[in-house]
Amino acid sequence: MSRAAPAVIDELDRRIINAVQGGFPLVDEPYREVADSLGTTESELLTRLQRMLEAKVLTRFGPMFHVERLGGRFVLAALAVPEERFDEVTARVNALPEIAHNYRREHHLNMWFVLATETPEGIDAATRRIEADTGLPVFAFPKLREFFVDMRLKA
Repeated sequence: MSRAAPAVIDELDRRIINAVQGGFPLVDEPYREVADSLGTTESELLTRLQRMLEAKVLTRFGPMFHVERLGGRFVLAALAVPEERFDEVTARVNALPEIAHNYRREHHLNMWFVLATETPEGIDAATRRIEADTGLPVFAFPKLREFFVDMRLKA
């Protein structure tokens, strides 16, 4: 299997990545404020963020919420997907708005994903929908204890 060539990023891309990891300004024009701090324009910042998302340099850019404090719930869930159905099941699971992340693993339970819903009851509804759409049982693992890891990766 061949690997894709690594994406090329320049010094401004690196500074952008480092600047947007946590502490994003809560002001009327947050992108302009970040751009000013980096010596670039808001338009350039937004263009570069979009390019890095498209190139998979960044896999996600957005806020992290404590969903339970907002009345919702999330769980880590897994499926045992037959290899010949993996792409089809991935498309079905990822089509749901409740899916936050989806990972392939080398294990009997080879698809792991995060379900996040606006209400606690939404988890059961989303689980039933995935089971109905795929014909596979969902194994849900609710959070028992929360740990906060302030992980920032220097680009």
